[in-house]
Amino acid sequence: MIAYLDGKLAYKDPTYVIIDVAGVGYLVKISLQTYAALHNTGERCKLHTLQIIREDSHTLFGFSDGAEKELFEDLISVSGIGPSTAIIMLSSLSSGEIKHAIVSEDVRTIQSIKGIGLKTAQRAIIELKDKLKKDSMLGGVTPNIFAPANTALRNEALTALVTLGIQRAAAEKSIDTILKREGSDITLEQLIKLALR
Repeated sequence: MIAYLDGKLAYKDPTYVIIDVAGVGYLVKISLQTYAALHNTGERCKLHTLQIIREDSHTLFGFSDGAEKELFEDLISVSGIGPSTAIIMLSSLSSGEIKHAIVSEDVRTIQSIKGIGLKTAQRAIIELKDKLKKDSMLGGVTPNIFAPANTALRNEALTALVTLGIQRAAAEKSIDTILKREGSDITLEQLIKLALR
């Protein structure tokens, strides 16, 4: 089992990275949270990893911190949430937002994530609520609360996405998620690129 990788960031994409460790390139799937936390290509980086071995694949998932990895492991323990869905969850909302939604039994927020239906959202709450409450009390973790996003930036990005043929409701959701995660310091170009992925 590979616990972490510490090496040079050889390639960086919003869905995966390649880390060069002593001349061996490891392809590691990541969330947008981890993507945002990583530095530029060519710099040294360390990712906490979880290797999932299936009959047809050996996949490494990487996380910028141990807390995100723990939440990923909690999420995939829920029936109906596989590794790909858990990565989508961690890309759609911050770890703090996911934990807060589960602890506060906010089915609507969890269900708003692509690939999560009503039953899966309810199951995640039932199976993880007590564990996450306990963890947050022990660690004193409080969910991230974000300030309202820059309205002008949001509106410009929304107009651009609708012009490109994206449905308005999907574009709004995507933009709001990105602004919550990245903050209003993000440029219009970055926001549109992330929303198109």
